[in-house]
Amino acid sequence: MPDEFRSPIKHHLVLHRIDPEQGIRRFYSIMIEHDLFGTIRLVRNWGRIGTNGQELAEIFETVDAAGQALETIARLKRRKGYCDL
Repeated sequence: MPDEFRSPIKHHLVLHRIDPEQGIRRFYSIMIEHDLFGTIRLVRNWGRIGTNGQELAEIFETVDAAGQALETIARLKRRKGYCDL
């Protein structure tokens, strides 16, 4: 399939943390994408489940650098009790 027909999203990871005893119902979404100008962005979205949450986008020079950042963030979130969805 030619590149122009492929999805601009390269990697997407969704984590969640639910602890009813503490009233915690949170999500954390991380994805690597190319914007319209070919810029590689790592987009993070987080908040309470059922809300839009907050968003932060970072620009990276290479997909590998963005992938390493995604893995680092995911590892830290998993240590804090987040699980893959």
